[in-house]
Amino acid sequence: MNFFRNQLDKVKPYAEKSKFLHTAYDAFETFLFTPKSVTPGTGAHIRDGLDLKRTMVTVVLALQLCLLFGIFNIGHQHFNAFGLYPGLTEGLGYKLLYGLLQILPMIVVVHVVGLGIEFYFASKRGHGVEEGFLVSGMLIPLIMPPDLPLWMVALSVAFAVVIAKEAFGGTGMNLMNIALTARVFVFFAYPTDISGDACWVSYDYNFLHHIFGLQHLTSGNVKDVVDGFSGATPLALAAKGGWEAVTKHYTVSQMFWGDIPGSVGEMCKPAIIVGALMLIITGIGSWQIMVSMILGLLTMGLVFNGYAATFPTTNQFLSVPFYYHLIIGSFLFAMAYMATDPVTAAQTATGKWLYGFFIGVVGMIVRVLNPAYPEGWMLAILFMNVFAPLIDHYVIEANIKRRLKRSHA
Repeated sequence: MNFFRNQLDKVKPYAEKSKFLHTAYDAFETFLFTPKSVTPGTGAHIRDGLDLKRTMVTVVLALQLCLLFGIFNIGHQHFNAFGLYPGLTEGLGYKLLYGLLQILPMIVVVHVVGLGIEFYFASKRGHGVEEGFLVSGMLIPLIMPPDLPLWMVALSVAFAVVIAKEAFGGTGMNLMNIALTARVFVFFAYPTDISGDACWVSYDYNFLHHIFGLQHLTSGNVKDVVDGFSGATPLALAAKGGWEAVTKHYTVSQMFWGDIPGSVGEMCKPAIIVGALMLIITGIGSWQIMVSMILGLLTMGLVFNGYAATFPTTNQFLSVPFYYHLIIGSFLFAMAYMATDPVTAAQTATGKWLYGFFIGVVGMIVRVLNPAYPEGWMLAILFMNVFAPLIDHYVIEANIKRRLKRSHA
């Protein structure tokens, strides 16, 4: 590390001559090294070795299991569609390579566009690059369909960073979650590319034919998707035919372990749980928000199940057992990595419980009762992002009134 430190010190005088170079230099220096000046160990000051960059890096590390499984699942669903390597461990190298070559360009585009905009705004303002995009840059590829055109990815990232972040002042000032803003842009601007059955599996016969040369492995025409493979997600099946339609295509074990089509990083529930525990243990993710979201989902799920059992209804989604809502979609991923965003979530202790609970309630309402969009956490979290400051305001006001009453007494 001394070598890198010496090289950075040599470059520093040249970097100081330009605003843009200074911004770039500061970004790399603070990423590699902690500041030289630290708070003294004596006195009333609190010392903490975890700065904002290290906090963001911890979140990125917590996402790596989701990313690794997402890479595998892209390839697994792809080969399944063509009737090749149906077993989880069959053709493992092919699956990982295909998945990596699908997701890597998306990750590169997200970071080039997002960090490019951040560098531009930072140099214009004359300060260092802010660290928040480290997490957003990893989350965005994980919540997108695996075959989304790269120009759509670039456009959504530019919109999210400029409109939802830089317009409010940058990291720590944004009102809404950046990654979800990018996804909601694609959802409303290009709905056919992020909804339906076809978008959740990457179909690329040319890749099979020319790169892997696998056409000789089947007696039929590999170019045609095999009979019985639709690419439908459990949520889409539940919206059309209830829980019975889901179990005709997928087992509970498949939904829990992630052997289903869907967004890149949202499928494998054990990987998400491990990442969530890592965030809780390090104190970065709020366990109150996570628990209250689960309570909100279960509460609304019980209400829907009770209604379906009492009154006749054509909406079979209402009768899906409430506890299965935890695994049939992206709830756990949204709970662990989206709702707990420390900038856009509620900050007070009571506010976190209210904020998380209402995300669970609103998300279930959107998921089950909205016929056009059988999922709800993107819209529910963005909706509650807007109300988080109001929740904190009233919680603080209530605390002030209670303390005033005690003082008067």
